[in-house]
Amino acid sequence: MGYEVSVELLHNGEWTMPQTYAGLDVSDKSTHVCVVGDDGKVLWRGVCATDPMALATTLNKHCRGVVRVVLETGSLSSFLYHGLIERGVPAICICARHAKGVLSARVNKSDAHDAEGLAQLARTGWYKAVHIKDGATHMDRAQLKVREQLIKTHRAMANQLRGLLKLFGLRMGKVTTPGKRSERLEILFDQKPELRSIFTPLIDGLAALEKQIRVSSRAIKARAAADPVCPRLMSAPGVGPITALTFKCSIEDPARFARGADVGAYAGLVPRRTQSGERDVKGRISKAGDPMLRSALYEAANNLLSRVKRASPLQTWGKALVATKGAKRARVAVARKMAVLLHKLWRTDTDFEWA
Repeated sequence: MGYEVSVELLHNGEWTMPQTYAGLDVSDKSTHVCVVGDDGKVLWRGVCATDPMALATTLNKHCRGVVRVVLETGSLSSFLYHGLIERGVPAICICARHAKGVLSARVNKSDAHDAEGLAQLARTGWYKAVHIKDGATHMDRAQLKVREQLIKTHRAMANQLRGLLKLFGLRMGKVTTPGKRSERLEILFDQKPELRSIFTPLIDGLAALEKQIRVSSRAIKARAAADPVCPRLMSAPGVGPITALTFKCSIEDPARFARGADVGAYAGLVPRRTQSGERDVKGRISKAGDPMLRSALYEAANNLLSRVKRASPLQTWGKALVATKGAKRARVAVARKMAVLLHKLWRTDTDFEWA
């Protein structure tokens, strides 16, 4: 199992504590812990419960003089990170995508080997730290995620209804409101009354989902109206309360980004690049960032190009791109510009000014 560090070293006539580094390979119930020294040798490894208190106790016992404790991003990373920081553990959360490339260098993959690899990353500093959002921000994101899931489920159920009706030669057609859908269904069920009882559970489920979506949307609009930042973001054309709140809780602190262009890259709205020698290819957007933020910015760009009546320089530029590059590319480009604009409004504490 290795040995525990408990000996102080003499350095320049003074006794100093040896520096150690730890890696945490987190799973749902247990976490593998590995501690290494300055020379990279494993000093201790073991397993403990996936809980901040248990991890802090284990690290304090086996990791004296700890400099960094590294864990990967994941569903439990925020909970563990804040719990460890509150207990005085110098935790750092790193990008799981980047860590994967390093950890995959081992021939045999195991939780113990992954913990050791993370400890070595902590020792060398060869990692990209990830900003961990606070609890209040996660509350807003959870509210947005709930609404998003309700909409996805509603869309899937509505498509299922249409598909099942087609089995009997019944076509729903274009319906844009629940009232029109009910009218259309009454006409269809008059043709085949025996289907009414079969489809009633699905139709009632759609109605229940629509009610919950309205409740969730009202709550989000109220939350955005009460926020000091969101109204300023909503002054930009095409930006509504959902986009504003999504941008606010995804970025959390505008000072994280020195340039507005970095926000577009964070949202995965910049082209991938593959360069080697004379070969330099720019492909589709990376989609490497926050998918919820990327989707919200894309929707805001679509609103600006198709629904906003009042002209603005960004809209004019976007419509020119539609004519030359196509609608999808134009929306992506406008979404990237929108990210820069919203970041600027937030940092300068100003509202959007129409030209």
